[in-house]
Amino acid sequence: MRPAGEVHQALLQACAALATAQRGATLRELAAQACVGRAVAGATVKNMRRAGVLAVPRTRIVTYRNRPVAEYVPASMAGGAANDASAGVIPLLQAWR
Repeated sequence: MRPAGEVHQALLQACAALATAQRGATLRELAAQACVGRAVAGATVKNMRRAGVLAVPRTRIVTYRNRPVAEYVPASMAGGAANDASAGVIPLLQAWR
């Protein structure tokens, strides 16, 4: 497996910094916090979700969109199956830094 890139690491750190028990970060908030473009952040977050690094525990209604947007949290903060699926990935990513 390839090592995590700079964008991946920046988005994971931004997600951990912005996520709380009551609220996760939207894609727009993650991109702004990590200082990366929204298109690149969207593609990377999609891959991170597929790999089990990020989870979507809920959605939120925002003013800039008609549909609810996903809130992202690190899989270690999410409960249930998302935490089980990425149990080996999170310690690996934390050790990589």
